[in-house]
Amino acid sequence: MLTNQSTARKMEELGDMFNIITQMIKDFKWMRNEVQRLQKLLYGQSLPIQNWGVAQYGVEAAMPRGSKGKSMAEIKRIESLEEKRNNRLRRYETEVYLLETLGDTLQNETQKVIYDCLLEGMSYREIALHLMISKDNVQRQKKDIIQQLLENEQMETFLLYGDLD
Repeated sequence: MLTNQSTARKMEELGDMFNIITQMIKDFKWMRNEVQRLQKLLYGQSLPIQNWGVAQYGVEAAMPRGSKGKSMAEIKRIESLEEKRNNRLRRYETEVYLLETLGDTLQNETQKVIYDCLLEGMSYREIALHLMISKDNVQRQKKDIIQQLLENEQMETFLLYGDLD
């Protein structure tokens, strides 16, 4: 009896993870744009993906951020907003980086193309026309792609802990 309950629970968890990955793929395009926007807002420019998570150095990094003419409450509010943006940026960068790098782990070239098209927000119909295959075949391939992503250790770590470390 316990094994049936634990099996059912495990199947439900896998279904939830499947849905999370599906939503991550759908959200990829706007999330990548949001990463660039937040980087520009926080750092004054968009950073190349290789530099994500790298500390800022130089005179600007060493100087205090306080300015004359602003109240302590206003400075705290600005710092709080900046901290929230930084946290959101780190989360989005991790998710975008993960989705971009896992495309290379897929089994065949057709799946890699379908995955890239899905990340760009193309519909099943558009992908099917592009690859000259049926829409149903695209849907089957997508399920197989998500299953492969579920089995990936990095994706599992991200889904369980919200980070890659």
